[in-house]
Amino acid sequence: MASLSDSVGVLKGVGEKRLTAFNKLGINTINDLLTYYPRRYDDLSLKDLRTAVDGQKVTVKGIVISEPTVRFFGRRKSRLGFHLKINDEIYNVTFFNQPWLKKQLELEAQVIIFGTFDRNRNQIQGMKILNGEKSETYDSIYPSNKEVKQNTIKQLIKLGFDEYQDQLVDVIPESIRTKYRLESFHDTIQNIHFPTSPVAAQKAFRTAKFMEFFLFAMKIQILKQRHRKPDPAAKVTYDPDLVGQFTSQLKFKLTDSQNKVVNEILTDLGKPLEMNRLLQGDVGSGKTVVAAIAILAAISAGKQAAIMAPTEILAEQHANTFAKLFEKFDINIALLTGATTGLARKAMLPRIADGEVNLIVGTHALFQDQVDYHDLGLAVIDEQHRFGVNQRQALRLKGNSTNMLAMTATPIPRTLAITMYGDMDVSVIDELPKGRKPIKTTWITSAKTDSAIRFVKKQLDAGNQVYVVTPLIEESEAVDMKNAMAIFDRFKAIFEPQYSVGLLHGRMSDEEKDTAMADFKNNQFQVLVATTVIEVGVDVTNANTMLIFDADHFGLAQLHQLRGRVGRGDTQSYCILIADPKNELGKKRMTAVASSTDGFFLSQKDLELRGQGNITGSKQSGMPDFKVADPVGDLNILQVANQEAQSITVHQDWQKQPENVQLSQYLKYNETITTD
Repeated sequence: MASLSDSVGVLKGVGEKRLTAFNKLGINTINDLLTYYPRRYDDLSLKDLRTAVDGQKVTVKGIVISEPTVRFFGRRKSRLGFHLKINDEIYNVTFFNQPWLKKQLELEAQVIIFGTFDRNRNQIQGMKILNGEKSETYDSIYPSNKEVKQNTIKQLIKLGFDEYQDQLVDVIPESIRTKYRLESFHDTIQNIHFPTSPVAAQKAFRTAKFMEFFLFAMKIQILKQRHRKPDPAAKVTYDPDLVGQFTSQLKFKLTDSQNKVVNEILTDLGKPLEMNRLLQGDVGSGKTVVAAIAILAAISAGKQAAIMAPTEILAEQHANTFAKLFEKFDINIALLTGATTGLARKAMLPRIADGEVNLIVGTHALFQDQVDYHDLGLAVIDEQHRFGVNQRQALRLKGNSTNMLAMTATPIPRTLAITMYGDMDVSVIDELPKGRKPIKTTWITSAKTDSAIRFVKKQLDAGNQVYVVTPLIEESEAVDMKNAMAIFDRFKAIFEPQYSVGLLHGRMSDEEKDTAMADFKNNQFQVLVATTVIEVGVDVTNANTMLIFDADHFGLAQLHQLRGRVGRGDTQSYCILIADPKNELGKKRMTAVASSTDGFFLSQKDLELRGQGNITGSKQSGMPDFKVADPVGDLNILQVANQEAQSITVHQDWQKQPENVQLSQYLKYNETITTD
């Protein structure tokens, strides 16, 4: 029987090679394919050039009145040109690097062309030939790469929709769809991929966003109910004297905010309920020592504790940090990552299983099937937004009644935190330790780049290290690497051989990224040119300067997170934003980052400054990864979806209600599918 969980490989024309290429785009099943949404639409309705503005994308119909010619230049570059008569006007038409289009053009033939209008030159830079009759008014444009072209994606989505449209059943209860005028799942998919008008696409995207938020909220409510059940085994009877001894021997005094959060956590641990707490704290606010107190409390009660980090280099850093914090205490610490193999792994697993190891620090390896714990009483998740709901749950289920503390350095506005993490209690460290020097941030235009490079030279001469950041272009890893490579070559030419320049970009393997980061940490590179793959949380105490190119391409939260990579040592730190914002909103965003180092202020500012964003939303650092919904830009939809999920789950027998049958089945089937 056909199912949306079928592999895309069942579709005609999808062989092994094409299947692998689609898998790289995150398209594995028919459901993945049909919910692979366009990032924009091209309006293919015919345009009167007399009213078109310079630089506008237009569709025009005309007669080819000169012989199309192709000229080749450079390496694999070409220019196809001809004259097109539209009504009584003559226009030059140029296509770059598409010489094969000449076969579609004949002298005196009528043709429809989509491209960019240059009013000054009376020219159209062509993008595509629509040839003769147009069947669509709007053309869906999808994220693609070199291996999978636009037309291939479109053809496969059309094929998938035609063959599987009967499987597009509604999981949102009918009463909710009626209440908010939402479309059926079938019509939503149809109108997103094959819209007849901008309004049709807009309505469909509104439903898709609600659906994503609603299903996420349902899962959150189910988890919340599960955690709120009394569980005597979750109670941690810790030794308060040992905890007091630990805090008194620290070389610094905890801030009032840290003390408040510690009390909240210890109170939770003392209850016969599983703790499920989110700890928010700005970069450098002291979350690690708070986690250490919680870990020590659990261990003092005879329990084991585990801390999970998203990467090996961060896990290794945590292992070293906790070893120093606990050096005066009898605590056995083990580091378990994907790199722990062979005899070392074979010797470690029994020690974890029999309770000899008290604290296990690691990556995703912590919840592998072969890893058994003696009595896991506390699971700490660092950079929690890097893990899906089910990954966090998988670690939790390694114990019988495991308390969970999730930590994030990404400040989230309270209205958003309550909604997105409704299954968790939220603690906030909202002050930095005294004496920490704030990072000095400056915004300059690209015209002043040379002065920024001179400043970098001055910092290198003083023995410091420097991050140089380029934007990550989501639509194209190739462009991302090209940007990073161009700046890498520029900085090598300027600073080598006196200083060594390293490179870190999105196309590197995880192992290569870890190696590059470790080399920078060990001062083998003095300058690291990187895209936004710079590892959050990794301490390079000698790095005191960050230069961010095209800073207006980043969100405020992203910029604040990036900036937090410097300022880990005792020297004064600097962040230079290089940006040429095209509008007032962009200027306000740059000014906000340059004038404030308060992550919570900036996250709230982000909320105020950002509107609906583009049609497919945009990623927000620290937020679950939705396909189309944007928790910031679509906050109203998120809150309504959350309210409806709460209204349903407040009834114990909600799963037995006839209108909830499809929803219940979907959630049960998708329980092992990561939601964020």
